[in-house]
Amino acid sequence: MSQRVTIKSIAKDLGISHMTVSRALSNHPNVQKETRDAVLKRAAELGYVKSAAAKAMRGDRTAIVGLLLPNIVNEFYARYANALAVACEEHALHLIIHLTGDDILLERRALQRLVEVQAGAVVMVPAPGDWQFERPLLKSMRVIQLIRHRVLEQPASSVLIDDSTALAHAVGQLAAKNHRKIAYVGGEATLSSGAERLAAFLNGLSQAGLGRDETLEFTDAPSFDLGRSSAKAILDRGDVDAVVCGGFEISNGILSALLEADRSLNSGPEFVGYGDPGHYKWIGGGVSTIGLPVEELAARTLTCLTAEQQAATHSLPANLILRGKMQSFENG
Repeated sequence: MSQRVTIKSIAKDLGISHMTVSRALSNHPNVQKETRDAVLKRAAELGYVKSAAAKAMRGDRTAIVGLLLPNIVNEFYARYANALAVACEEHALHLIIHLTGDDILLERRALQRLVEVQAGAVVMVPAPGDWQFERPLLKSMRVIQLIRHRVLEQPASSVLIDDSTALAHAVGQLAAKNHRKIAYVGGEATLSSGAERLAAFLNGLSQAGLGRDETLEFTDAPSFDLGRSSAKAILDRGDVDAVVCGGFEISNGILSALLEADRSLNSGPEFVGYGDPGHYKWIGGGVSTIGLPVEELAARTLTCLTAEQQAATHSLPANLILRGKMQSFENG
């Protein structure tokens, strides 16, 4: 078994002190150019890699960043993860992705693994549940909360979506088409995003002069299955004019059930989705939806990772994208 290349082995190989090698690898100004070039050349030949553990022991922040997502099945999380990975690569940050499935136990296990490798930061979509046992784990890293947020005991940044205006606008557009029974399907209120999106929907009803009907509200743990089951219940009622969605996977679940009932989406409840997968442009003349600023979310996350300050909140606006029948109505 070959031995790991170290600063001391490079120093011995070149016949210089290990302190000189260390300074050369750190680009210290007191090292002569010829010496630095020789050290870098020999380090490359031997395959030397800096030790993240040693860096952490010196009290320096490591370049390891954890990304905790519920999944990467839906297009939003996949696009975000790709954009953040590219941005991290450009800034010499090493991104490690963990999938939590919105399970608090899997989230805790992922955080434990990040602590084991002494990650310097974690970007996370907080899972629902009791997270008190995660508090000591989070204290060892810079924390950036994505989409959802908890009240933490330490300074933490948040990169959030401000979809309140877009959701209220969607309700207003439907009400303007004389839709009076408008259903909502979204995440449970224990999630910050779930509570905020439902509040935005209710605000839209109020602005349109419509009263609240709790039998038209379908909320639970966000999932494709929630969307499908809710859509089927809505179709079984037979009196619902429109459906507004408050979640990425939920939206696809609703859409699949509506397409099964009517391939063209020209009859039945009018639908406003959440997120904008590429295929939404082509289904039934186009699916109206809440568009999300994916690349900008990744860019703001990188700002939080590289900034000197420990805590900042970024709230980026979503927008209502009108297509198909709704677009024709607004233009008319």
